[in-house]
Amino acid sequence: MENLSLNRENLAYKKAAKRVKDLKGFYGNLTSYCLVIPFLLILNLLTSPGHLWFYWPMLGWGLGLTLHAVSTFGIGKNWEEKKIRELMEEEKRNSKSL
Repeated sequence: MENLSLNRENLAYKKAAKRVKDLKGFYGNLTSYCLVIPFLLILNLLTSPGHLWFYWPMLGWGLGLTLHAVSTFGIGKNWEEKKIRELMEEEKRNSKSL
């Protein structure tokens, strides 16, 4: 019984650690985007103001950032996490009744 409880706690810890790693990765990507894109805009305007190219990396990286956000905070994540918690609670109740 105690071993089962430790395994559940270990699983919950690993899941939380993965979530923190995913959040940290997304916010790192967002921070980089917010620092690099203005730099590219300034560089573009100083070197070739007649030919605007900064929006290509802005759009490409922005699309990647959007997909990263969807995978990190995506629709369905809340449902999935809620269902996992619900199933874990049900299993806990069933194991107590035995």
